[in-house]
Amino acid sequence: MENKITKIQVLGSGCPACKEMFENVKKVATKLNIETEVEYITDPIKVVELGLITLPVLVVNNKAVLAGKGRSEEEIEETLAENSEEEKGCGGCCSHCCHC
Repeated sequence: MENKITKIQVLGSGCPACKEMFENVKKVATKLNIETEVEYITDPIKVVELGLITLPVLVVNNKAVLAGKGRSEEEIEETLAENSEEEKGCGGCCSHCCHC
């Protein structure tokens, strides 16, 4: 499976829950052999640009995929795995996809 994740960011305020998500995301990215840097962003303008209200937020390839505190390594691993799958026709877009 080709890794489709090219950018990972954790947006937060600097609070303990945000820092915890950042550390968990780094652990999981290493575990999944995702070879991209995990950025920690505390810039409130970036949060507003993405239209987000709840922090912390996990952003993969410029798309918010997980938000709120208490995100376990298991939840993060599942989310990163879902977002690293090849984007072929296997996503349930139709029942007769020729790309599967």
